[in-house]
Amino acid sequence: MRRLVRPLLLTALAACCGVALAASPAATQAPKGKLPRWAVPQSYQLAFKVDPAQQDFSGTTTIKVKLTKASDHLWLDGKQLKVSKVTVTDAAGKRHPATYAEVDSRAGVARLDFGHVLQPQSLTLTFQYSAPLNAQLQGLYKVTAKGKPYAMTQMEPISARFAFPGFDQPDFKTPFDISLTVPDGDTAVANTRQVRQTSAGKGWKTVTFARTVPLPTYLVAFAVGPWDITKASEIAPDAYRSKPLRLRGIAASGEAHRMSHVLGETPSIIHALENYYGFGYPFDKLDLLAAPDFAAGAMENPGLVTFRDWLLLLDKDSPARNVRGSFNVTAHELAHQWTGDTVTMAWWNDIWLNEAFATWMQQKVTEEVHPEYRADLDRVLGAQSAMRNDSLVSARKIRQPITGNGDILTAFDGITYKKGASVLGMFENYVGPKTFQKGMRAYIQKYKFSNADANDLVDAIAAAAGKGAAFKHAFNSFLNQSGVPYVQTRLEHKDGKTVLSLRQSRYLPVGSSGSTKRIWGVPVCVRYGTADGSKVSCEMLDKASGSMLLAGANQPTWVMPNANASGYYRFSLGKAGLAGLVKHVGNLSDAEKLAYADAIYAGFHRGDLDAGEVLMALQPLTRSKVREVATAPIGQVGWIYRHEARTEAQRARLVAWMKAAYLPRLQQLGYQRTPGESEDASLLRSTLAGTLAFDFKLPSVRAALLKQGEAALKRKPDGRLNLSAADPDLLADALGVAVQKQGKPAVDALIAELPKTSDPALRNGILGGLAHADTPALSEQVRDFSLSKQVKVGEMVSLLRGGRDTLAGRSAMWAWFTAHYPQVLKRTGSFAGGYLPLLAGGGGCSAGEVNRLQAFFKPRTGDAAGIDRGLAQTAESIKLCSALKAVQKPDSILAH
Repeated sequence: MRRLVRPLLLTALAACCGVALAASPAATQAPKGKLPRWAVPQSYQLAFKVDPAQQDFSGTTTIKVKLTKASDHLWLDGKQLKVSKVTVTDAAGKRHPATYAEVDSRAGVARLDFGHVLQPQSLTLTFQYSAPLNAQLQGLYKVTAKGKPYAMTQMEPISARFAFPGFDQPDFKTPFDISLTVPDGDTAVANTRQVRQTSAGKGWKTVTFARTVPLPTYLVAFAVGPWDITKASEIAPDAYRSKPLRLRGIAASGEAHRMSHVLGETPSIIHALENYYGFGYPFDKLDLLAAPDFAAGAMENPGLVTFRDWLLLLDKDSPARNVRGSFNVTAHELAHQWTGDTVTMAWWNDIWLNEAFATWMQQKVTEEVHPEYRADLDRVLGAQSAMRNDSLVSARKIRQPITGNGDILTAFDGITYKKGASVLGMFENYVGPKTFQKGMRAYIQKYKFSNADANDLVDAIAAAAGKGAAFKHAFNSFLNQSGVPYVQTRLEHKDGKTVLSLRQSRYLPVGSSGSTKRIWGVPVCVRYGTADGSKVSCEMLDKASGSMLLAGANQPTWVMPNANASGYYRFSLGKAGLAGLVKHVGNLSDAEKLAYADAIYAGFHRGDLDAGEVLMALQPLTRSKVREVATAPIGQVGWIYRHEARTEAQRARLVAWMKAAYLPRLQQLGYQRTPGESEDASLLRSTLAGTLAFDFKLPSVRAALLKQGEAALKRKPDGRLNLSAADPDLLADALGVAVQKQGKPAVDALIAELPKTSDPALRNGILGGLAHADTPALSEQVRDFSLSKQVKVGEMVSLLRGGRDTLAGRSAMWAWFTAHYPQVLKRTGSFAGGYLPLLAGGGGCSAGEVNRLQAFFKPRTGDAAGIDRGLAQTAESIKLCSALKAVQKPDSILAH
């Protein structure tokens, strides 16, 4: 920001006599990004009057501020607030009126004018205001469940400014005192324990909560409504926490009894986290709240963790994916209580310190508490998912510079969560788990209840490991540049020794405009064949090329260049090396088999392998007894079927491949859950049934699902649909086949049933079934329905994902989206701007689809924060798909 120097005389007069000065252009321009640090909040008192039945709420916010330079104003955040009065109380206790103005309405930045210059001192700012209960699931927002209204908060990342005026950035951590004046019949909860309740006049009460520990604004949380609360047993003290921890479940009226499962799992998660960090749970209570509507999956508010309701409301008939997802998401959010809540990133470019650590730690907790969930494989699959995005030239860095609110809102992506977690795991493997834990404990202790950045974390790990600048450089090479390292290997035999030559570059797929010239510090670990089995050797590859001696290797030997799939990189063996590895797939661990599958994917998308070679290389994986390994080929074969196969013979070959690989497995599982079967069996049934029925149209699978779908659509004596007639894990697929078979009667029945259904799992099944509508008229009806009040804001996207397998289907979706863009933007745009281009054009694979996407969105990048990045990544993905389709050889499908 450009600064102007005031004449010395005027400055002296202002300091002496409080002369009002005209604001300079620099002073009137709202700051971009961070607020200036010459006005620093010390504490907040937040008093709200909230009736969820109304459209607006009112509040009084009192902030103690330390002013560190003479000024006639300060900057803060506030959005859509109707401020009626502001009072500034100076250090001497004198009150002054002040003027509040929202200067940058898009960013939500406001200016508070004192009317004259105030010298450095402690100030108390008091704001009286009102605001609408938000309709886009941000700030303090309103939702309805079973006809009853509720109000609750979602402040992250930058939505606290919708709820109260303040300094809405993470490095301003202060204590908060919260009080809520609410209708007598409602319940109020917040981050901390309730300390008192008083009458506030006829029909009203005021609930006051204990002061919080220092928090950033984005972690402030409260909720008002006819909540149902269930108390669980207290979590027992342990070596790191001396007092029992109160644990409760909170849900919409009449629903809290369904939280017994998650409340039963929570103590084991808390103890695992305390044992790892050597630091007790740091807050005064723990409430888990099932939100009737929610933009995110869950939110780590200290003391009041909020979730989408289907993650917490479980029973014996809940889908297996909900049960497993419940544990994983709960572990993720509770891990945040240490990384994010206790130690908070200093600025949004380090959001990975919150999200990557919570993802990585959740996987450790899951492996400890539920080893059967195979979180080790989830880590590998998560990394590979991130690599697909990271292969884009437009991909974010883990530590992406923040140039505006759009960069903040689009930072919550696979790069931050999954790449970040994989990089942590890679360096944990490099220094050793115990050493890494030592560094993490030191980091938490040093920065507890304050802020930290990436350098603080890397320094702590390096110190624990006794590493210096080279280690830090290697770690930072993954944080400060985008892209996936591509390690190309070649076996050489010299003087009786086996040497693996290594060469690194950036992985780029066919059609990319990027440069491959990029260097990381890559901890490369290689498994290779020996006379007694295999060995692992590791080297730090921090130059363009290097080599590794494979001591004791067989002659000839086989090589897996990513041992245990612990590295965040892709590899190439060349066709001869790949052929050797194919013969020894059985010698690989489950994680390495996933790395092998990703190497096939990478080679295909680089144009090094054709479709026939891919089918041959992936076929051995389908025989695995491990669900994640057995299903790894499905996505790649599906791409070939949708985009490459051009003749009936080619499509028939792919259908036959899938049928041979997976139908016997599905038939063995059957189409109904059996007593005592594992969750993995239920998950595999769901994956195989959905894939074979919709992607490859196998008649026998569709017939079995149709039978269940028709039974679910039959009405019970009370007139409601008999949705429980379908297997819980197959409900959406069964209804989807019925929708495609019965047409409009099925669609009409499901649309009528949704408003009557409060069970979140059943709602998800209905939405999933409707999304399979496959005629133009029915698809249009379903999409129109997505904009109605009967569909929650957080559910809308579920109805807009279908119909993308063909150009005609995508074009119909495009026509609908562009015609209804204002309505979609109004419902979701301000918190989901970065996803709008993907919603409109995702799945595209032609130049024409790129052109129409860019022509539509380029003039609209200002409509919502993040659209520009979403446009760049969606357009690039479509271009790459089109380029790959152009170079692949469909005839190869029949050649092997």
